[in-house]
Amino acid sequence: MTLESLDIKQQKLRQLQQILPEIFEDGEIIPEKLKDVFADEVNESREHYSFTWAGKRDCYKTIREKTNATLKVDEDTTIPDGDNVFIEGDNLEVLKLLQLSYHKKVKMIYIDPPYNKDKDFVYSDTWGDSIQNYLIQTDQLRDEGYTTTKTNSTGRRHTNWLNMIYPRLWLSRNLLKDDGVIFVSIDDDEVHNLRKVMDEIYGEENFVGHTVWKHTEQSKNDEPYFSRQYNSILAYKKSDVLDKLRLPRTQKDNKNYSNLDNDINGEWRSGDVRSPSYRKTLCFDIETPSGNIISPPKNGWRWAKSEVNKKIDSGEIIFNDDETNIIRKIYLKNQDGRTPENLWIGEEYGTTRSANSELKELFENETPFDTPKPTKLIRKLCQLFKDDKSFICLDFFAGSGTTAHAVMALNQEDGGNRKYILVQLPEATDVKSE
Repeated sequence: MTLESLDIKQQKLRQLQQILPEIFEDGEIIPEKLKDVFADEVNESREHYSFTWAGKRDCYKTIREKTNATLKVDEDTTIPDGDNVFIEGDNLEVLKLLQLSYHKKVKMIYIDPPYNKDKDFVYSDTWGDSIQNYLIQTDQLRDEGYTTTKTNSTGRRHTNWLNMIYPRLWLSRNLLKDDGVIFVSIDDDEVHNLRKVMDEIYGEENFVGHTVWKHTEQSKNDEPYFSRQYNSILAYKKSDVLDKLRLPRTQKDNKNYSNLDNDINGEWRSGDVRSPSYRKTLCFDIETPSGNIISPPKNGWRWAKSEVNKKIDSGEIIFNDDETNIIRKIYLKNQDGRTPENLWIGEEYGTTRSANSELKELFENETPFDTPKPTKLIRKLCQLFKDDKSFICLDFFAGSGTTAHAVMALNQEDGGNRKYILVQLPEATDVKSE
């Protein structure tokens, strides 16, 4: 593994020179030439939609800066020929160090970042915002030291969180394969900002879905308005190379399929034959083998007459016993997995309580981590890549290590060869501990 960080700025310049050499002179970009190339695509109006905050420019500076950090192998804990990687360190620095070795090699990213619950959240990056600096940047503090308006502490809290998450998400995108997906857990406090950040970094067109996971069955009576029982998982794909996500089918999914008529195509279930909306061309009578006439439903049939005849000839459409209706066969062999729902509730996905129970088994009835995620939840995310059981999963907010646990457990269950990369800040430990 290459242990040097990538010069993001120089990489982007080289890429731009390859596709748009005409906008450069002596290695520098000429803005006028860039405008000439794109002409009508350039928006010079002052009024346009923009998502911004105090310190956003510093985020780009942070992204561009090369890190002086290096990765050092711990010989005492390294497993010979092991493919899984656990890295202790600042995930911002680590993501920069992974840019060369893991560029477009990661299929799945899952992170459970800080939810910004602390009212004065300030992440420990070098550009972490002080109250005074935030007030100056947002014009709430004059040079003389007087506040110009009522201070917006909520804005500062969101700003600090955005300054923390933006560079990390930006750098992580480079590591995803073209058919890769990133999943981010979040709650109501920052889900709106996270959606905007992800739209900007990944592109709104690459939004895959917003899944609601019910993490507790217990209501909290001390909440003033609503008892929060769910977290969100936002999912974005890297590009259009990924066309769909599917879960493996289970016996429960297939319970409505049977083959009582010994169809050579195997088990099947009946499907809807009605058109969802009215079209005159779909309204026609169907004649049965014995000469009975079946009238069309209100909106007509689902297919044109020629297509219905083809399906009757192939056996995909049959008649019921008294020939008063047609039956459409949907074959199990043609079902490509199960389309995942965006509401995840129940034992199948686990809860915070079940996650704590898992930790208690490992830590002698202790729960040293706050709000851990259950392995079932991460396993389910890994299973969304139904036909790929050999990929790299990255988690750069590793916490309790649930992602590693889930990957190994799923491999053991289905014979997969998935690998993980986990990144976590070193935990402070008692010098007297063993």
